[in-house]
Amino acid sequence: MTDIIHLLPDAVANQIAAGEVVQRPASALKELLENAIDAGSTNIKVIIKDAGKTLLQVIDNGCGMSGTDARMCFERHATSKIKKAEDLFAIRTMGFRGEAMASIAAIAQVELRTKRMEDETGISIIIEGAELKSSESCVTPDGTSVSVKNLFFNVPARRNFLKSNAAETKHILDEFQRVALARPEISFSLFHDGNEVFNLKASNARQRIANVFGASYNERLVPLNEETTILNISGYAGKPEFAKKTRGEQYFFVNKRFVKDAYLNHAVMGAFDEMLPKDCFPSYFIHIDIDPSKIDVNIHPTKTEIKFEDERSIYAIMKAAVKQALGKFSIMPTLDFDQEQTFNIPLSKLGEIPKTPSITVDKTYNPFKKTETSSHGFHTKKIHREDWSELYKGLDELNIQEKPVETHHKINFTVSAAELIADLDENCFSQLQSKYLVVQKHDELLIIDQRAAHERVLYEKYMTAFNSKPLASQQDMFPQPIEFTPEDFLYLSEMEPEVRKMGFDIREFGKNTFVIHGIPSGMEAGNEKRVLEDLIEQFRHNVTLFRNDKTTQVAKALSKSLAIKPGTYLASKEIKQLALDLFTCENPNFTAYGKPVFFTMTTSEIEKRFT
Repeated sequence: MTDIIHLLPDAVANQIAAGEVVQRPASALKELLENAIDAGSTNIKVIIKDAGKTLLQVIDNGCGMSGTDARMCFERHATSKIKKAEDLFAIRTMGFRGEAMASIAAIAQVELRTKRMEDETGISIIIEGAELKSSESCVTPDGTSVSVKNLFFNVPARRNFLKSNAAETKHILDEFQRVALARPEISFSLFHDGNEVFNLKASNARQRIANVFGASYNERLVPLNEETTILNISGYAGKPEFAKKTRGEQYFFVNKRFVKDAYLNHAVMGAFDEMLPKDCFPSYFIHIDIDPSKIDVNIHPTKTEIKFEDERSIYAIMKAAVKQALGKFSIMPTLDFDQEQTFNIPLSKLGEIPKTPSITVDKTYNPFKKTETSSHGFHTKKIHREDWSELYKGLDELNIQEKPVETHHKINFTVSAAELIADLDENCFSQLQSKYLVVQKHDELLIIDQRAAHERVLYEKYMTAFNSKPLASQQDMFPQPIEFTPEDFLYLSEMEPEVRKMGFDIREFGKNTFVIHGIPSGMEAGNEKRVLEDLIEQFRHNVTLFRNDKTTQVAKALSKSLAIKPGTYLASKEIKQLALDLFTCENPNFTAYGKPVFFTMTTSEIEKRFT
């Protein structure tokens, strides 16, 4: 019997390694960016085409490589970062495994152009599927340029598993932002299909956050700063009032490397106890500087997970640091423009004798005379004791007996409810706490959640618009440009056809900007940005659902965002119209999210509570 165990060919071994290191274009970008940083670059440029599937190029101004080093970097386990086993416990560089370039070259067409400052010419190397195609001298600027073309060209099964261009671009932006946030001292730029997405100049950490996510983040952040013998913590936590429904901007950087750590996240969330609404998540950008010998970064192929030597102490320090920062924010002194004036001692001239305060009394004041002004600013007539009988004047003329109701008109809110509501007088409709609608008919009450009802009405209206004629748009006299983060811009671009059918007349305008030319008819002007941001937030929270059924999810999200809010006063006529609209819906019982809309209560049910 022949031997059955043999060594894998290098090309196959590299493809297996690539499966661990490179899952998608964003994975390749991460490895190339880390190499550029380790080369001492101060300026890094990223160019992608077709969401990185056609081209992924990283250009840096780092130290470059010699011809020998350029060829060696494509060999497996070839690295300049470690020379002996002990070096694994003192790693401060980004890359060190020596698998990235070999893995990328095994599944793509790679062109490397590099030059050191002291060399007159550089070198160009082309590799396709781990096979060297050419190696020659070339004229190129100082630094390194790596072009990765046609990723997974020789592994079609892997390429078929890639998501849509929008989804893959989102992953690329995530990786780019993680690296850019960790290294604010480096300039970064990113171009997608010829359009500039990011142009980040070297800055401090706070300015880098604002440049990546928008200038509004400047006012949302609370600084963190804690120095201990175990580790140093710096960075920023988001103020509780800006928490979101999704785990959006949550970043941990350990020795300037982005990591995911559920244990540390739990510590941060613990610091926000009793400060956040249910199911809300704060933003944070936390940098941890720790002795490399106290951590192990070699437990995951992509180096996004690490292990701490003393997890409990780090957990306690992290929670205390965030809680202390939030405490300082809460007690921060502010200018008091409503200061109590009685404590202000007036200035007097030198030698002037202070005057004794005097009290002046109006002896003619009569609190029961003529009219008074209430605390609400309305003039009310003062009723004297001898005039109290006027309060009852006309009561005997009121007909408080309800007219007999014919049996076929006895309300049934499940059968022909819309017809019955249409026949009711407006006096049968009222509002409770500006939140619930109350409809009274004979011996039954109908209690409606006004927000849920309006949400249901809008949802069915939007679904009808998708399946037939788009809704009318109310044109703005002055079109309003709104700039989004690159990530939010991509999300809105995906939903643009559906949003336009809802009555939003939006059009792309330059870098990460949409111009709003019109809004849905009936929508209150000035809420355009809030509504679109709510829609994007819903998309981010349910990405898979949106992409599987975009029409339904956009309709649900917009109906939730545009529905009238609790606390909105409605007149009897408006209450009747909303109730009528609700019961002409196909399914008036529940909102699109499954929340009940109304319930009924009979007189007999009320009477039982008093027996």
